[in-house]
Amino acid sequence: MPTLERSFNVCPDRAAEPMWMQEIPLRQAYQRVLVQDIYRAQNLERIVETGSCDCEIRFPSWDAAEAVFRERHASDERWEMLQASDAYNRRTNAARLAAKAICEAAGNW
Repeated sequence: MPTLERSFNVCPDRAAEPMWMQEIPLRQAYQRVLVQDIYRAQNLERIVETGSCDCEIRFPSWDAAEAVFRERHASDERWEMLQASDAYNRRTNAARLAAKAICEAAGNW
């Protein structure tokens, strides 16, 4: 029977999204997406910087991404957040191949 619970084959004990993100109203979902984009970019860049794909590096707590969101983007208009998401996605894409190679070697992709 399908459920909404997510389970992961890689790093199953990863930190859950903060509750406030899960409770964002649909009309403000772009805020949640931005924090997710920040998180993903930070994590892939950290993998490349450290050369490690340990679960704690690939899926750390959400604290750093939340801090960046609150410090740099929380008061932004919707269009500014969408632009920021695009920029973080470019950073993610720039790091993805190198991070993937490191993680595949560690069996964590």
